[in-house]
Amino acid sequence: MNRLLRLTIAAASMLVVTVVAQAELPIIAKARAYLGNEKTIDALTSVHFAGKLNADDSGATGPVQIDIIFQKPDQQRIEAKSNKGTEVTGLNGYEAWHRVQDAKDKAGWQLTLLGKDQVKRLRANTWENLAFFRGIERIGGQLKDEGTAVVDGVTTRKIAFIHDPDIVFYRYFDPATGRLVRTETEAGGSIREEGEVIVDGIRFPQKLITVSKNADGKEITVSITFEKITVNENFPDSLFAVPDLIPN
Repeated sequence: MNRLLRLTIAAASMLVVTVVAQAELPIIAKARAYLGNEKTIDALTSVHFAGKLNADDSGATGPVQIDIIFQKPDQQRIEAKSNKGTEVTGLNGYEAWHRVQDAKDKAGWQLTLLGKDQVKRLRANTWENLAFFRGIERIGGQLKDEGTAVVDGVTTRKIAFIHDPDIVFYRYFDPATGRLVRTETEAGGSIREEGEVIVDGIRFPQKLITVSKNADGKEITVSITFEKITVNENFPDSLFAVPDLIPN
């Protein structure tokens, strides 16, 4: 399931609650208003998504349950369960880890501590889903207005959220409404949103569809359909901390 969780994290990295940045960019203010009011958005402390994942090459022969948690300031947990086993990736500040558990063998598990580059990407991913893209400069990143671009017949405004030269999220917004039309990454992956769910005054997508290429150049499609979305739960630090080196 290693490939499965990598695909899941790629999708989650573009799972954006809202799209805002510097107030002087009119499209950013409009995008923020499209998804919720200032007070509600600023009060967000955590987001919890639960649903089903489908991937072209997940390797699973049955449904894959996905659980994604982001909690301020810098905690993340993504868990994918199928008939083959369970994979969990966690971030707790500057520590990140990945655990694989075989479904048929309790002793068949593996825990890996993730390296600096992986930690950096997970931190950017978490920030994107919790900070509402305001204050990227305070974490060492920058915002760049890249002008207009036509996407799906819509003349959009393209904004780059640059966390690092190799960690960039490109957001394309409809200037008429502020709606996010498409997201891309520096690696060429793209994501689209379908449907919507309003949770405590914030607009979320019902479904995410991500398209990327694997190491062989094959195009892979991953979709996540959310069955439940909750906000402002209080999760213990232990949920994100590096697990003990003992099997569950």
